[in-house]
Amino acid sequence: MSPVWRRILDRYLETLAVERGLSANTVAGYRNDLTRLGEMLAKRGGDLVTASPQALAAHLRDLRVQGLSPRSISRALSAIRGFYGNLLQLGERADDPAVNLLPPRLGRTLPKVLSESQVEALLDAPDVATPLGLRDRAMLELLYATGLRVSELVGLQLPQLRLESGFLVAFGKGSKERIVPVGEAAEDWVKRWLRDVRPELLHGRHQAVFVNYAGDPMSRVGFWKILKKYGVEAGIRDLSPHVLRHSFATHLLEHGADLRAVQTMLGHADIATTQIYTHIHQQRLKSLYDRFHPRS
Repeated sequence: MSPVWRRILDRYLETLAVERGLSANTVAGYRNDLTRLGEMLAKRGGDLVTASPQALAAHLRDLRVQGLSPRSISRALSAIRGFYGNLLQLGERADDPAVNLLPPRLGRTLPKVLSESQVEALLDAPDVATPLGLRDRAMLELLYATGLRVSELVGLQLPQLRLESGFLVAFGKGSKERIVPVGEAAEDWVKRWLRDVRPELLHGRHQAVFVNYAGDPMSRVGFWKILKKYGVEAGIRDLSPHVLRHSFATHLLEHGADLRAVQTMLGHADIATTQIYTHIHQQRLKSLYDRFHPRS
């Protein structure tokens, strides 16, 4: 006959599947995590239903010692919290032994960054002999030259451009205003777009810098589709506007830019957010070292 804790666990998992509608994979994951905990407690003379906070904390330490990833441990902790929260709700426990358990610190995943040759291939992808191709080249050049967010790019209005002085005014999160330099190459392409194509496509009297084929303001979704298309043509998978933003920041640091200056251009309130790019830079340097140093 199976122990009582297994029957209580089965009842809880059935609740997850039937009443909360969790997927079979999620329920299976919770089953594995909680069964592992129940078996460990049983070996030590304890019980899943009556486990103490100290026993649960010891189990999480064991998982770390066994080499489970922080993400796997976090999932196990979610299962544990859900199970004991349910017992508390049903009145089968007077306390929640998992309430003070802390999740493991998850390592921050470094964002994807293009190489400079990949950026060149992407910028060369549009057919600038066509009106829309010239527009696309101007948008790609400006995005890489400034590190704008996609919402900032498609939301640009003519009064925000100060191309004669080599900069633009961007409005970021919380409508915070910042000044962003625009390089000569991007400046030239945007000027060509504004002079040669935009007046022919424009529909209505709006002041959006970039418009779609119908002359209406470019949308975020519209630009995403454009970027994806050119990414495929340039042989770049999983391309997004934020990848160009990451590339902008990383390439600046690789060429000697000051971290504070990059923070200002990106519009980050906290420099800790910008420091992720120094990690990317260091990782890329280490990769180059490993490839080319004779005694690496």
